[in-house]
Amino acid sequence: MLIKNEFNDIFGAKENSMSFLSPGRINLIGEHTDYNDGYVFPSAISSGTYGVASLRDDSIIRLYSANFAEDGIIELDLTDLKRHELQWPNYIIGMVTFLKEEGHRIDKGWDFYIKGTIPNGAGLSSSASLEILVATVVKELFALDISDLDLIRLGKKVENEFIGVNSGIMDQFGIVKGRKNQAVLLNCQTLEFEHVTVDLKEYQIVIMNTNKKRQLSDSDYNSRQKESAEALEILQRECGISSMSEVTLEMLLTLEEVLGEVLFKRVRHIVTESARTLLSYQALNKGDLDGFGELLNQSHRSLRDDYEVSCLELDTLVETAWKQTGVLGARMMGAGFGGCSMAIVREENVPEFIKIVRANYKERVGYDADFYIETIGDGPRVLK
Repeated sequence: MLIKNEFNDIFGAKENSMSFLSPGRINLIGEHTDYNDGYVFPSAISSGTYGVASLRDDSIIRLYSANFAEDGIIELDLTDLKRHELQWPNYIIGMVTFLKEEGHRIDKGWDFYIKGTIPNGAGLSSSASLEILVATVVKELFALDISDLDLIRLGKKVENEFIGVNSGIMDQFGIVKGRKNQAVLLNCQTLEFEHVTVDLKEYQIVIMNTNKKRQLSDSDYNSRQKESAEALEILQRECGISSMSEVTLEMLLTLEEVLGEVLFKRVRHIVTESARTLLSYQALNKGDLDGFGELLNQSHRSLRDDYEVSCLELDTLVETAWKQTGVLGARMMGAGFGGCSMAIVREENVPEFIKIVRANYKERVGYDADFYIETIGDGPRVLK
């Protein structure tokens, strides 16, 4: 296996080395609803973060990332774990720290080779993929008794408390619960979920990467989270609700004066997006791909106009995609302000679709977009 050969090149051949894969995720629909107790519809994807690990006899963890090869081998000591000046090792440090704090016995170091096939900052959950990879590796190496839900919860805790991104639970949930050709309909308030078969027939998922990089901890992502919390506080006081999930489409009509223009738009997106997610679930269950595609288009308009997390680059990709032959629907994905968008495109039209959208994007934005074909895959696993 190539990934083991790469591990051997860095750390030397080890008889006890094991290989792992933690996928990335796409969210079919349901954006910025996870931290607002709404519905989301994520799935694991074929791209992800690979790892090879080999236990050591001392307390040293040696890390090497093929994606940050210039950083070389980074050494950590289990007896003195602290935040690193580089960002990417902190995902490993955070997860190990929280696992140890919860009483899990992690008493030896390991050599750890990491290679991600997810573009960093593209909105395909490269950070959550790495968090879950670390949890999967440590669980296997030390035979930890830890549930899927605990892995999900700890991944979110790393993101929120160690990295500083006020994200919800969707990314980790979609990855851990991933199944081939199935998405996860998740109620983020109750954590009730259902696997739903996604049969796109002759259509493919095309990911369109703006190549506009952003760090969520430094972006307006946290500002939207704060606005949502502010709106909820007002609604709790004025309407007697306890959660944003209690706001109905009918209630929306009465809320503009209470919330003011900006917060009303934020709440309108949250409520309608959660509703669109349930409608998408129904459409896919009925095989109504046209209906599903139109819901994707509506989602983008709401993210652009009401939640205001789109940008020139994302709008250029999506609005160009809408005009192409064989496109069911398209929308921005993830936190926004850059990253990726998604289009559902008839397979025979994909080459021409990419050619036209790429050229239009380069002309309008001034640099290239990248395109990937993704399939819905399984969750994290040991590679045999």
